Amino acid sequence: MESAIEVDYLIIGAGAVGMAFADSLIAETDATIAIVDRRDQPGGHWNDAYTFVRLHQPSLNYGLNSRELGSGAKDTTGLNEGFYELASGQEVVSHFGSAMHRDFLPSGRVRFFPLCEVTDDRVITSLLSGRQCKVAAIKVVDATHSQMAIPATNPPQFEVGSGVDCVPVNDLPRLCADYSNHVIVGAGKTGMDAVVWLLVNGADPDGIRWIMPRDSWLLDRANTQLAPEFFARVAQSLADQVQCLAEASSMEDLFLRLEAVGEIRRIDPAVTPTAYHCAIVGDRELQELRRVQNIIRLGRVTRLERGTITLEHGSVSVADDTLFVDCSAAGIPTLPSVPVFDGTRITPQWVRLCQPTFSAALIGHVEADYDTDDEKNRLCRPIVAPSVPRHWVEMMQTELANRQAWSTDPALAAWMRNARLDGFSKMIGQSLGTDEAATAHLGRYLENVGAAAFATTRLLATA
Repeated sequence: MESAIEVDYLIIGAGAVGMAFADSLIAETDATIAIVDRRDQPGGHWNDAYTFVRLHQPSLNYGLNSRELGSGAKDTTGLNEGFYELASGQEVVSHFGSAMHRDFLPSGRVRFFPLCEVTDDRVITSLLSGRQCKVAAIKVVDATHSQMAIPATNPPQFEVGSGVDCVPVNDLPRLCADYSNHVIVGAGKTGMDAVVWLLVNGADPDGIRWIMPRDSWLLDRANTQLAPEFFARVAQSLADQVQCLAEASSMEDLFLRLEAVGEIRRIDPAVTPTAYHCAIVGDRELQELRRVQNIIRLGRVTRLERGTITLEHGSVSVADDTLFVDCSAAGIPTLPSVPVFDGTRITPQWVRLCQPTFSAALIGHVEADYDTDDEKNRLCRPIVAPSVPRHWVEMMQTELANRQAWSTDPALAAWMRNARLDGFSKMIGQSLGTDEAATAHLGRYLENVGAAAFATTRLLATA
């Protein structure tokens, strides 16, 4: 490691966000870049994910703009049958790793510093040798703002007594066969994945207990298929969203309307969800989840002991032959937003709902093609990751403003039509005018979008 280097951009984090941002810069500028990460290879939290994890959304719309992720095929078997493939965690890591070693580094403009950390004074330190390198950079890109938290790298936030078998979800495939009973701790997408994995591999639903501190509103995977043959369905989804917003009389009324049109769903029809995290499930996954009847809704776990689970609002007895599977890490915490562009500092955040890599790629493009922070921030209003249902409305409020800004900028609209990660703009270019149903839905969207934008303020003020 040299004692000092000079680059145009210092990117902190080689996860999905940092890589997607860098990808746009490499494609659209001649900038030099240093990328620093504490892990030994690109891919961020995907390096530490459980073996059966898959993307929530189609591979078509995730990863880097410059290269395909997956084969672009539909699944013909399994829970995702009929929909576009969902990359595995290993495939995602390979996608980013291949880009680094076959594209980024061979360009001669990128330096990668794995197993390193960087301080605010722009000094890179090797976690192995302790050697240091001073970086002179024009701009610093903080690609770690989301602060992803996953079970493998975050210990349980509850006490675990002596003799209790409690493991992160990563260990489930290795240990599951040694136990007759399984308790899944956590009701986010990781918990859902663990439940589904057990069931499709033959576990008895009656042997599964699921600790669900909060039920979640879930998105329907059928509405996420950003390819021409699904254009009408996706256009209908957009139109339904803004029409529900425009017509809703209250937050409760809004979510009942969204559920009625198939935009969101819940695991138990008798329980009103109080959480929302952008989790996506298909019909067959939902059917599997509903097979588990032993759901514990007594708040979060405070302590696990042999034979007893203590929760915020009570306790439950369990058999001694029980494996506790920790799926309770926060995922993407709900953190306050900051300006994306702030002088010499860039902080990539979502600018489209639940789309981290598209957002980072667009921010990289805006950095490359626009001059002032005011111009850039007008096009990149940050969206805060959600936790509760009202956050869906807050996200829509910002997203609608971003959509309006993008649609009135011809150069940016052209970039989006050609972006691999923006399947919707590409679908419009390919299908608008030839798909009568989709065209009608988009007309309904345009009729209601102004009222929907106004309604977000009204609903948030009265919630």
